[in-house]
Amino acid sequence: MSGASQDTRRKLPKMDKVLSWPEIASLRSLTSHVGLKQAVRNVLDQLRSSLAVNPATDLTPVSISHLVRNQIRIAETPSLRRVINGSGVVVHTNLGRSPLARAAEAALHDTAWGYSNLEFDLERGERGERYAHVENLICELTGAEAALVVNNNAAAVMLALSSLAAGQEVIVSRGELVEIGGSFRIPDVMRQSGAGLVEVGTTNRTHPRDYIGAITEQTALLLKVHTSNFAVVGFTAEVNTETMVRIGQEAGVPTMVDAGSGCLIDLARFGICGEATVQQHLQAGADIVTFSGDKLLGGPQAGLIAGRRDLVEKMKRHQLLRALRIDKLTLAALEATLRLYRDERVALTEIPTLRMLTMPMDVLASQARRMLRRLRALLPEQFTLTLQDGFSSPGGGSYPLLQLPSRLIEVSVDGLPPNRLEELLRTTTPPVVGRLQKDRFLLDVRTLSDNDIPFLASAFCQALELTL
Repeated sequence: MSGASQDTRRKLPKMDKVLSWPEIASLRSLTSHVGLKQAVRNVLDQLRSSLAVNPATDLTPVSISHLVRNQIRIAETPSLRRVINGSGVVVHTNLGRSPLARAAEAALHDTAWGYSNLEFDLERGERGERYAHVENLICELTGAEAALVVNNNAAAVMLALSSLAAGQEVIVSRGELVEIGGSFRIPDVMRQSGAGLVEVGTTNRTHPRDYIGAITEQTALLLKVHTSNFAVVGFTAEVNTETMVRIGQEAGVPTMVDAGSGCLIDLARFGICGEATVQQHLQAGADIVTFSGDKLLGGPQAGLIAGRRDLVEKMKRHQLLRALRIDKLTLAALEATLRLYRDERVALTEIPTLRMLTMPMDVLASQARRMLRRLRALLPEQFTLTLQDGFSSPGGGSYPLLQLPSRLIEVSVDGLPPNRLEELLRTTTPPVVGRLQKDRFLLDVRTLSDNDIPFLASAFCQALELTL
């Protein structure tokens, strides 16, 4: 290090001196003593690096206290927090997938702030089973003989394969050997379960004869897998659940369906086609169906298993179940969500995911105009807001080719590039996530609500202040 660099860094005040400044002392109400010291330490480290590049870095108490305040704000802000979703992706995996219904919120509150009968049978006054709180509901809604719930659908598949096919073979179409988020691959899940993978067909075409020719004495299951975020189109062929079941029954082999997104209502009448419901798979004769709780179902993260009683009972006795079980809060939210499905009209209205997916275009357009008027009234003149036509995405590994017509609000700020606006909005309280498209910053009204408007206005104003 040169002598000039050493002299420059000697300008940096010591920790004790900074802590004694009145400007820093005034920040003690914002955090603990330990938190304040850590914030000062972080700022001094930053300034030390800055001085190496810019010897004229501002080291006044006012400047340093401003940096320390910002450090405290960052440290005191919860890591996991609410985000305004203006992306138009309804089931956004990175943003927590499905928002919960108000009924689930009430159930969470009642269960969390006290004791509960999680594993206590109130009728008999003895130990009960946590899965009983939702098993009858799942059976009622799907027509299954028995049901079980674990912490996500990958866990459901793992438990089913471990219980029903460990040391034996499972037949899967090559076109269904998918990789889902976080690099979780069906072949890897099967390997971990102890089941042997038997691939049949080709990537784009699998026929009934492929399954029939692959069945041996070692075959434990025929497995059909939801293809999640991709679709094979063009010269294709696949074997539907009903045909697979018939092949399995003739050979005495159960059929299992990983239904992925967990749709309990046929959305075809809303123009949303291509996703079989859990009930349809079971009615076609599937022996076991697994699906997610936090995708099209619109509930908390969970993996639901529905099907034949004898097969579900095997899973309940498997040692892996304890490692995969869900907690009381997830059960509370899931039970409340499932109860809404007893009346389909209520489910479509009260479950946010279903409401957003099925919102008619005229209602969406009216909401967009209303939001535009209210935001214009709340924002300073530097902002320009205009309505645009666009498309939303269902997300969550469902309907990969489907685009839903929507209305978008384009937001621009004088002198601020769209990509910089997008970056700033991710730092506001609450953060706002929109999308950049053709050098425009857009908010999709489909994934917003009227309740978001004051938060949006506040976030836009915060972003503007950060540019001053």
